[in-house]
Amino acid sequence: MSSTKPPAGCFPRVLVLVFVVLVLWGLAGLVEYFVPAVAFGLQHPGFPAGTQFIHFASLLTTGAIFLGGYGARWRHTPFATVLMFAVLATICFIETVDFGAFGGGPTGFVPMGAEYVTYVGLSIYLFRSSAMRCRFDP
Repeated sequence: MSSTKPPAGCFPRVLVLVFVVLVLWGLAGLVEYFVPAVAFGLQHPGFPAGTQFIHFASLLTTGAIFLGGYGARWRHTPFATVLMFAVLATICFIETVDFGAFGGGPTGFVPMGAEYVTYVGLSIYLFRSSAMRCRFDP
């Protein structure tokens, strides 16, 4: 690896912030899940308890994998993060189709589609951007 690195720009910092938010959202949802007296309003009344747990545990795991990998410069971070995007996309599909997330019906597929497009865009960035390749280059 050469000693000159391309300028990373601000997007990697924005990406780190996004994953910090995922960790905090997941933690808050799990606290609310396990301690119902603590009410942040994150639990969806139409979702079964198991779905709630998987939802928030997956958010926490996704954020933790990216942040830990980013900090450690773990070369498998993009792969592991995209794998977790697939988990989140699957959960989103189940919540939308089976439990009427985003208002249910056909309109529920619009936010689900936006979520999917976000995952695809972030996945492309993780694998194709020079900043991420430089960050995770073995």
